[in-house]
Amino acid sequence: MFGFLAAGVLVIIVNYLTILPGGASNWYLFAGLIFLAVGFWLATRYQ
Repeated sequence: MFGFLAAGVLVIIVNYLTILPGGASNWYLFAGLIFLAVGFWLATRYQ
């Protein structure tokens, strides 16, 4: 859960810093949001 949340935030930050190959891209932003969504889903499913 924490890994997905951290990876999502990291991908979004690195996307805006244009460090990833190809510069800033909507696909990297989408991937970061997917990681965040999975992290939130896992957080609500944790028992």
